[in-house]
Amino acid sequence: MTRNLILGAVLSSLVLLAALVSFVWTPFDHTAMNIPAKLQTPNAQHWLGTDHFGRDLMSMIMVGARTSIAVALVAVGIGMGAGVPLGLTAAARKGSWLDEMIMRGNDLVFAFPSLVIAILITAVLGAGAINAIIAIGIFNIPVFARITRGAALSLWEREFILAARVAGKNTARISAEHILPNVTNLLIVQGTIQFSLGILAEAGLSYVGLGAQPPTPSWGRMLADAQTMVSFAPHLALVPGTAIILTVMGLNLLGDGLRDHLDPKLRMART
Repeated sequence: MTRNLILGAVLSSLVLLAALVSFVWTPFDHTAMNIPAKLQTPNAQHWLGTDHFGRDLMSMIMVGARTSIAVALVAVGIGMGAGVPLGLTAAARKGSWLDEMIMRGNDLVFAFPSLVIAILITAVLGAGAINAIIAIGIFNIPVFARITRGAALSLWEREFILAARVAGKNTARISAEHILPNVTNLLIVQGTIQFSLGILAEAGLSYVGLGAQPPTPSWGRMLADAQTMVSFAPHLALVPGTAIILTVMGLNLLGDGLRDHLDPKLRMART
């Protein structure tokens, strides 16, 4: 196992553990306001300090991790669930009108920055975690479609695919039984990358008020609330900012490590 894989797995596991523990325990009620204790720096009682309403930052970070993971995970699931079949179909029908239509649709989505599309969709549908999931998931669809098509095209001329054709298997069966298992490793790696981008996108949407709504904590909205108080309470921005950085870094390292571990060519190069 590479160092990237180990470090990425450790960081990602810590964030996941914090999210899971928040279902059953947090140091304080993340919605409870305590004005006399507002803007406290990290101390023995509040390990990460308190915000401008006296809420415990550690509790909010733990519940915010749950929000970020849920939004990103479902969004990646939407992208993979719709994008992979589209990519397999486009590769199987290479050069046909169906392939052309799928790829031009991908190009149309890629013509606009992902965050702009997400902001547009949530502005139309309304703010909230569900609409944020839909917005991020829609952008993930062409990502997985393009990745799947590119990987599948190189397989369709392989000998074992020709043997499957000779055996009488149709295109759909070949795609499901032979093409998909051989691109799964690539999809897993891409999934971790898109997961980290989904967390960033959720934080960005929450920062502009289009993500999870109060009283549900969100790392992005915590940053937005802190922007006018950074000069005298920098921990309000440092705490959620550090959480986002460590989570995204951990997922990216995990993706790099998985790529190195799962790619046989890279394994041979190391040996």
